[in-house]
Amino acid sequence: MKLLMTGGAGFIGSAVVRLAVSRGHEVVNLDALTYAACLANVADAADKPGYFFEHADIRDRVALDRIFAAHRPDAVMHLAAESHVDRSIDAPGDFITTNVTGTYTMLEAARQYWQAQGKPADFRFHHISTDEVFGSLPADPTIKFTEDTPYDPRSPYSASKAASDHLVRAWHETYGLPVVLTNCSNNYGPYHFPEKLVPVIILNALAGKSLPIYGDGSNIRDWLYVEDHADALLLVLQKGIIGRSYNIGGENERTNLELVRILCGILDDLRPKAAGSYADQISFVTDRPGHDARYAIDPSRIRSELGWQPSVTVEEGLRRTVQWYLDNETWWRPLQDRAGVGQRLGTKA
Repeated sequence: MKLLMTGGAGFIGSAVVRLAVSRGHEVVNLDALTYAACLANVADAADKPGYFFEHADIRDRVALDRIFAAHRPDAVMHLAAESHVDRSIDAPGDFITTNVTGTYTMLEAARQYWQAQGKPADFRFHHISTDEVFGSLPADPTIKFTEDTPYDPRSPYSASKAASDHLVRAWHETYGLPVVLTNCSNNYGPYHFPEKLVPVIILNALAGKSLPIYGDGSNIRDWLYVEDHADALLLVLQKGIIGRSYNIGGENERTNLELVRILCGILDDLRPKAAGSYADQISFVTDRPGHDARYAIDPSRIRSELGWQPSVTVEEGLRRTVQWYLDNETWWRPLQDRAGVGQRLGTKA
C-alpha cells in the first residue's frame, strides 16, 4: 500500500512512518517542516526503498494536487497539525489556519483525486485527532470518553481539532469520501519534541533545573506509548469500518504529579544524582488557563472490533523513553534552541 502521510516529520507522524516502512508500505511523507518537525525523526526510514519526502504545506492546494498526481497514493493518513495547547493560547490563529483550513484543503485535494481515480472502494482518508475534543471528565474513574461522547473543546487547540473532525465527517456524509477517524490520548515516547511534559521533565532534571508542574499536579491524563499508537493507526487504516471513529487509549491514567514522580524514580535508577533525588527539583507553577481536569479513553471499540490493545504499561514505556533520551542527546540538544522551547507559554489569557 502507498500511503500519503501528512506531518510525517513530527512526533506521532514519524512513528507511523518508521513502522509503515518497516512493514513494507510505500510512504510519501508530506511535511511543511515547521518548528516542531525534524527529519532526523525519520532517518531510519529515509534510505529505504519506497520512502519519499515532499516539503509542502497542507494549506497549499496547488502543491497538494501535484503530490497526489505524482504519487497516486492508496490512502491518506492526516496527522499534520499544530498541537501544543500552550502555544494555541498565545497564537490561536496558527491553529485555525493549519488545523481547520489545512484539513479542509486536504479533504478537497483528496476528494478530487479520489473522484478522478473513479472513486476506488479501497481508498481511505484517515484523520488522526485527539481526545481533547471531548473536553474534561469528572474524577469518577467509571466515566471515560467513548466514541459517542459529545464534543466539548475547551482550548483553541482542541476547538481547532474538533472543527477538523467535523469537516472530515461532513465530507464523508456529503461527498461519500471514504474516511476513518481516530481520537487518541496523550502520547509519549522517543522523538517527543522537547516542549511537552515528559521530555521537559527528563531534560530539566538532567540539567539540574526545576521540574514545573501546573497547579497542584492533580490533572489526570491517559498515557499512550507512541509506538503503540502507530500500530493502532495502521490497523484502523487497514481494517476500520468506513465512516467510523475509534478511540485509542493507553489505559494508563496518572495524575501529572504521579507521572513526574515516576520519571524521577526512573532517572534516579538510570542516572543517579550525586546526592538526593530528582524529585527534589519538583516545583508547582501557576496553572494553565482552562486546564482540563481529566482525560480518560474507553478503548472498547478498537479492542472488540479490531483486536488492538496497548503493549506496555506507562512505567515500562516511560523507562524506554528515559533511556532513549539518555542515549540520544545529539537529537534533542539542537531542538532546545528553537523558538519558544524552554519558555513558559500560554499565559496570555
